[in-house]
Amino acid sequence: MARSDRILMGPGPCNPYPEVAEAFARPMLGHLDPEFLELLDETGARLRQVFRTVNPLTFPISATGSAGMEAAFVNVVEPGDVVVVGVNGVFGERMCDVAARCGAEVVRVEAPWGRPLDPQALLDAHPSPKVIALVHAETSTGVRNDVACVGAAKGDALLVVDCVTSLGGIPVEIDGWQVDIAYSGTQKCLGAPPGLAPFTAAPRAVEQLLARPRSWYLDLNMIARYVSGEGARAYHHTAPISMVFALHAALGALLDEGLDAAWARHRSCGQALQEGLEALGLELFAQEGHRLPQLTAVWVPLDRLPAGIDEPAARRLLLERYGIEIGGGLGPFAGKVWRIGCMGHTASMRNVTLLLGALEELLGR
Repeated sequence: MARSDRILMGPGPCNPYPEVAEAFARPMLGHLDPEFLELLDETGARLRQVFRTVNPLTFPISATGSAGMEAAFVNVVEPGDVVVVGVNGVFGERMCDVAARCGAEVVRVEAPWGRPLDPQALLDAHPSPKVIALVHAETSTGVRNDVACVGAAKGDALLVVDCVTSLGGIPVEIDGWQVDIAYSGTQKCLGAPPGLAPFTAAPRAVEQLLARPRSWYLDLNMIARYVSGEGARAYHHTAPISMVFALHAALGALLDEGLDAAWARHRSCGQALQEGLEALGLELFAQEGHRLPQLTAVWVPLDRLPAGIDEPAARRLLLERYGIEIGGGLGPFAGKVWRIGCMGHTASMRNVTLLLGALEELLGR
């Protein structure tokens, strides 16, 4: 049975906003019920505020953030197209995989894990790419990549940005940065459970949608007709009603707080956590100046763990003894790095203090 007393401080999901529980208790509606369609419209309007965009095609995709990534590529990339992808962690790697499955000629621009991408290297990687893609907040490393510089000089390329861990936690300026397609996830800084992928596409990207993308479920041509209310407003799959209720409520809580205030809360909690970790003698993984406040990666102090306790056991001990969940490393840093989230409703000084106290006791400082 699920525990209600867990403090979820991993890379996601994180503890949802309290308003979300009430939203889940709402009576069920049909996915074509006028009341639900009105709420869906309100959800799109709230997403536009959080994405900082006026894009009409802004809505929650009926699947997790990975489906947002897939939708971003399958709708604009066809065999032979050149796609430049920034890779400095797991999710840049996934972008390469999805683009390659679309038949693209993938041009990788790499940076070491824990270091940011060089925006000029992305711009110089190919003279005329169809797409330039990068992850804004790399969840596997806790690194922030610079999107604005790429958007300002991208030329005719479509700019695709992964905002899964950034939206709601740090500034995201879709229109100001000239981003053409962006997607996120509900379970991180937006403070809702996993299950939807907030998505936005600029008119310039909509004009270049493939007539018949490789995915039927994620075909933005059909989804756009539903979202815009054209014709009979027919939809080709059933919306997850309760999840949309939850996202609507979480976005309401975020906007009631104010984006500037939410960004400041994430920033202060992240700074307190990182300073506290360093005070415990731990070494941060991401490059200074590009560290995310909402996702902190730290080297595991293997030499300071209790006798007989390895890295996975240490995280289990945190969960079982203190009720605090943190995440492990991915890829080549599995077992070497911890990933600690301060996202959404979880981003509070209380949680930071509890975690630092638990780590101090665990490590025997």
